[in-house]
Amino acid sequence: MNKSLARCVVLLCSTSLIVGCANMGPTGAAYRPLVDTQGVDMNKFERDLQDCQGFAQQTASAGQSAVAGAVAGAALGAILAAAAGGEYSRTSTARVGAVSGAVGAGAEAENSQRNVIRRCLGGRGYRVLQ
Repeated sequence: MNKSLARCVVLLCSTSLIVGCANMGPTGAAYRPLVDTQGVDMNKFERDLQDCQGFAQQTASAGQSAVAGAVAGAALGAILAAAAGGEYSRTSTARVGAVSGAVGAGAEAENSQRNVIRRCLGGRGYRVLQ
């Protein structure tokens, strides 16, 4: 295995490990939006929130999406560097692509899960403020 490919594999594995560890805390599916509670039965709200969080868990987590984004970003970075010619390092460009892909995809998945919870609660009649 050539040195550049080995570094790329190590980078992808490291990114996967870091993202996995970062995902140990609360995820988008554990999000508790700010809701106007005036006139709200809090016991019913907690049951509805748990149901909505369950729906959010059915979408891809930030960690899963970040790994997929890192792989796609690394591949795209390497392809673009190869197309640009010898003045760009495929390995360096793949690294930048992997990190960018991981961060972007992870944030998008987190936001998607939060939006599922917001829409679910809104559909159940709650006034979601944030």
